[in-house]
Amino acid sequence: MNQEAAQADPTTHRVPVLIVGGSLVGLSTSVFLGRLGVPHTLVERHAGTSIHPRGRGNNVRTMELFRTAGVEPMIRQAAATLAGNHGILQTPTLVGEAGEWLFKEIDEGGGLARFSPSSWCLCSQNDLEPVLLDHAGRLGGDLRYATELLSFESGPSGVTAIVKSRETGEHTTVLADYLVAADGPRSPVREQLGIGQSGPGELFSNVSITFRSRRLADVVGERRFIVCYLTDPAADGALLPVDNRENWVFHAPWHPERGETLEEFTDERCVEHIRRAVGVADLDVQITGRAPWHAAQRVARSYRSGRVFLAGDSAHEMSPTGAFGSNTGIQDAHNLAWKLAAVLDGWAGESLLDSYDAERRPVAEATSARAAARSAEHSHPGYAPAPGAGGGPQRGILNVALGYRYPHGAVVGADPTTPVVPDRLDLSGAPGSRAPHLAVRHRGERISTLDLYERSLVLLSGAGAAGDWHEAAVRLAGRTSVPLTSYRVGEGPDAELVPEGDANWAAAHGTTPEGAVLVRPDGFVAWRSQGPVPDAESALREVLSTLLGSV
Repeated sequence: MNQEAAQADPTTHRVPVLIVGGSLVGLSTSVFLGRLGVPHTLVERHAGTSIHPRGRGNNVRTMELFRTAGVEPMIRQAAATLAGNHGILQTPTLVGEAGEWLFKEIDEGGGLARFSPSSWCLCSQNDLEPVLLDHAGRLGGDLRYATELLSFESGPSGVTAIVKSRETGEHTTVLADYLVAADGPRSPVREQLGIGQSGPGELFSNVSITFRSRRLADVVGERRFIVCYLTDPAADGALLPVDNRENWVFHAPWHPERGETLEEFTDERCVEHIRRAVGVADLDVQITGRAPWHAAQRVARSYRSGRVFLAGDSAHEMSPTGAFGSNTGIQDAHNLAWKLAAVLDGWAGESLLDSYDAERRPVAEATSARAAARSAEHSHPGYAPAPGAGGGPQRGILNVALGYRYPHGAVVGADPTTPVVPDRLDLSGAPGSRAPHLAVRHRGERISTLDLYERSLVLLSGAGAAGDWHEAAVRLAGRTSVPLTSYRVGEGPDAELVPEGDANWAAAHGTTPEGAVLVRPDGFVAWRSQGPVPDAESALREVLSTLLGSV
């Protein structure tokens, strides 16, 4: 059906953005678009959100994004049961004193507060998704579960999709300016577009077994782990607490490449495997469910085809160790949302959307390699990497969570030779990096500078500094449609942001008191100046034109 005919059809629905997939990434896309006032429709073939406890490690960058989106408190409330679980334990069994902590605290000593107003959060997907669903709905998202995408066509002026209600059988034609495919690792959208994938492919397979055991809590004792890798060669696996009392998850290795079938994972086999892995022969174990999953390392060769974008597992697959996959997907959604909003609202050119692939695909490639290496280090059940593929101990997880960079994309002045994931954490405000966190007073309220970045570009400059960056930004914002907010930072009557203590805003951002830093709506540094220039307004206009494709 062409767009003209569809417009006349009473079953036609017109919307700027169609999201396909209602799991973590699709729902996050809805939340981020909703916050920016972009009307959208989400379709998900399943009747509801996830019912299996998986994908639960939300890193500090993801929680920063949820903080800005106003949903962090609700997520932490949903995650309260496991708030005291922090470490990763590796041991032959849970009986006795053998084994070692790969790490015992996520943020030992509380040093993370120097870098972020947020922290890690252990919230299982089945607990997180309902929170995002509720928040997305409150923001006006049109969320249609039990609705599947039957077909779509993408053209120069938009996307025409046919969706079907699995409850009523009704077909609806959706006319969208853009389509975001968050439809999982076997993405039908990606397949139809003919987008290939790079990477080694399948790594290993597991069966995730949910079970109840009252006595297991006594065996675990005071060891409050996120995950425990049990390494008995005859019964290895990964044990994860659900409530630290009686509900648990066990990941058992599965080898379909050897002809092993799911049907072989009977209740009796699962019970015996768990008992041997734990080290208690008569442990009470009641199997409540099982779900197969495959770990793979693949990245789509392109994240964009015309007006269709890939996000989350449709764009990349990676080993679950470290929960990098879900976090990378949520951060995909955040990167894409502000760019779609900018183009749809008319203050950026269509070329801005090309930067989504240029920025996010290299991040997935670097992160998926780190995830595979971490699986090797942790001896994840079922994973037998090629000799030498482990890469040694994987330290510097903050480099992956906070330190990744965009050497290419919607940035001006980024060093193109900078590694996407650097070896050393450097949050000093370089273009293409996530803007530094600085605690400041704003209108009498204590906030983080990260709280300022969502709905507009933000210019930071020194209070009372020469060069007139602030006045130039105010004038430029009044003469263009670009949402540009300017804050003077420092002491004195004209300062909108006053750093706490003896913090030096300019040093923290890698500039001088006479310089300026431009931050994108997603909290990444777009550009910075080391000092004053003769014509600050012209300089800013040129930067915005380069970034946005039009001003």
